[in-house]
Amino acid sequence: MKYFFKFLLILSISLLINCSGKKEKEVDIKGLDLEAEMIEAYNEGLKALDEGDVLFAAKNFNAVENLYPQSIWAPRSVLMAAYSYYTQDYYGDAISELKRFIRNYPANDNLDYAYFLLGTCYYELIVDEKKDLSSLLNSKKYFDIVIKKYPNTDFALDAKFKLDLIANILASKEIYIGKYYMSKKKWIPAINRFRNVVNNYEKTEYVEEAIHRLVEVNYMIGLESEAKKYAALLGYNYQSSEWYKESYRVFNKDYEDPKDKIKKNKQNVIIRNFKKLFN
Repeated sequence: MKYFFKFLLILSISLLINCSGKKEKEVDIKGLDLEAEMIEAYNEGLKALDEGDVLFAAKNFNAVENLYPQSIWAPRSVLMAAYSYYTQDYYGDAISELKRFIRNYPANDNLDYAYFLLGTCYYELIVDEKKDLSSLLNSKKYFDIVIKKYPNTDFALDAKFKLDLIANILASKEIYIGKYYMSKKKWIPAINRFRNVVNNYEKTEYVEEAIHRLVEVNYMIGLESEAKKYAALLGYNYQSSEWYKESYRVFNKDYEDPKDKIKKNKQNVIIRNFKKLFN
């Protein structure tokens, strides 16, 4: 994202120099013609952004769009305003600018960046997924658009990485709710939550626990064959995991991990030898 911004900055300065060199400044009532006003506003925006005054920067970039709404500078200025807000965590303002950009300039070459930055703004707004999923789901929505529409871009690579993190968060929420239903003995809603993890988030770190919980719940309600089916699935794919051992204990209450036996035997030997010192 930083590289894109630098490229946009260099391109902007270059084009501004070319524009200002095409004709001499003409004086109107304000002392400047529209093109000169646009250049001045854009330069003021760049200067303010460099100094960290993002609100003044965004104001100037918006002025550029108002002065030349049909020029190539209009969509670029909207993106610069959105980026200005984003740099100082004004995510709500950045989101408004980006949605306006997508709505008003649907054929612009920088649409991939707009969708990516929009997804990133929502991603940064994720605070507590257990209470509010809206930011998380919106983030997923726009990252999915980036991957589907612009699969060969650097933005798509970053979006895939963030989608993996989002999937983990969503899976953890399903586990959390499923365990809550278990504690209330609401077996069917619990099963549905754990199945959702297995079916839709199978690449996350929570899939092993979800399968184990399905073993537990089905065993508790007397569906032993269904419990064995999930235990077999867990054993086939994750036999060395701790969750498989926990599932094994569901059917074998006296089961003890061989590693735990060795550890316990070592401790017993140490205790016995220690007692001999006092005999």
